[in-house]
Amino acid sequence: MKADALTYRRANELLHYDPESGIFRWRMNGREAGCVDRSNGYRRINCDGRLYYAHRVAWLMMTESWPVELVDHIDRNRLNCAWANLRAATRFQNNKNMSRPSTNRSGHKGVHFCRCTGRWRAEIIADGKKHRLGRFDTIEAAAAAYDRAALCLHGEFAARTS
Repeated sequence: MKADALTYRRANELLHYDPESGIFRWRMNGREAGCVDRSNGYRRINCDGRLYYAHRVAWLMMTESWPVELVDHIDRNRLNCAWANLRAATRFQNNKNMSRPSTNRSGHKGVHFCRCTGRWRAEIIADGKKHRLGRFDTIEAAAAAYDRAALCLHGEFAARTS
């Protein structure tokens, strides 16, 4: 962080953070602090003329220091800044927790229909390698295979198929 970055002390002078709800309020007037950035869906708070992401300010206010890398939303809801929903993550770990792509037509991450066999295929990427999990008669079986592999390969950062 730059030398003029928001400090723990200054954040507490300006803001009240409720760790259970994840809501920030201005100490001066009691109103909810920040607004949603339409470009990425995160709440941002303007403190002393600089914009800060609310989840990073929550980290500062709970730990008294800025996060070393990223702060991940466990439930993938970018507006849920409750302390129990936030965890430190590397970029690599955060990528494991991504939701299914908008171009996905099966409705399940890592699952697609194979026209040549008429079956559902499941695959997952871990450590830069694609793992083919097999072909299945039902979409549910393929999704279950993905979920098992995600838990095994990605651990607590696993993103489930549905």
